[in-house]
Amino acid sequence: VVLNPGRTGGCLEFLQTLKEEGLERFPFLAEAQTFIYASRSIGPAHSKIFSIKNSVPLATLPAYWIPGVVKVLNRVFPQFVPGDNIFKTSLNNIGAIFHPALTVLNAAWIEETHGDFEYYIQGASPSISKVLEKLDKERLEIASALGIRAMSAKNWLYTAYSATGKDLREAILSNPGYLGIKAPDRLHHRYIDEDVPMSLVPLASLAEMLKVEVPTIKAIIHLASIMRERDFWKEGRTVEKLGLQGMSIRDIRLLAEVGEI
Repeated sequence: VVLNPGRTGGCLEFLQTLKEEGLERFPFLAEAQTFIYASRSIGPAHSKIFSIKNSVPLATLPAYWIPGVVKVLNRVFPQFVPGDNIFKTSLNNIGAIFHPALTVLNAAWIEETHGDFEYYIQGASPSISKVLEKLDKERLEIASALGIRAMSAKNWLYTAYSATGKDLREAILSNPGYLGIKAPDRLHHRYIDEDVPMSLVPLASLAEMLKVEVPTIKAIIHLASIMRERDFWKEGRTVEKLGLQGMSIRDIRLLAEVGEI
């Protein structure tokens, strides 16, 4: 089973669901750090691919399956490269940084124009990009608390798209893969309805367990919940739902390596 992408905690949630269903033998579980394609659905069974990422790390649970699974998948998807473990792929989920904040903070523009503007190129204004930078800093602090050296969003843009810049906004604007990608036409969209509960909530929940302050991440979750009239804190992937509640950092890292404690 390949979650493409797994966002944050995908493999862990899948494993917990299998356990709840009473399974005793589990399939190979893998998650990609992000989706290989920068694309949009433009009709039934019809998508437009704007760009293909250079490489996408993939990890398995347990981690010792990674080389074999990547080798098999490379027959079809040469972009997959071995990741370190599922926590690194989960914490390097850059969609968590871009999608919810760009959508929430451009809500008026989206509602007024039905998304008729360039999502990344125009949406990542100088002020909004400062929020993205802060979100990214908080994500990196969570990873550091787990002893994981995560990649900054700016460095990820270079790795995935060869985009460069002196700061995150400049790197976004220099990415040809983002040219022509329009904003969502409404707020009822996966960038909020999926990326908040499946990306930001697990980051915030993990941060709370590790005693890492993440006020910007929490603010975006709060605003998204108000706008969509939903409780994303309740719906989302918390450490309790991922089976991580009360675990030590050592046990979390051991879980990633061997698949169980």
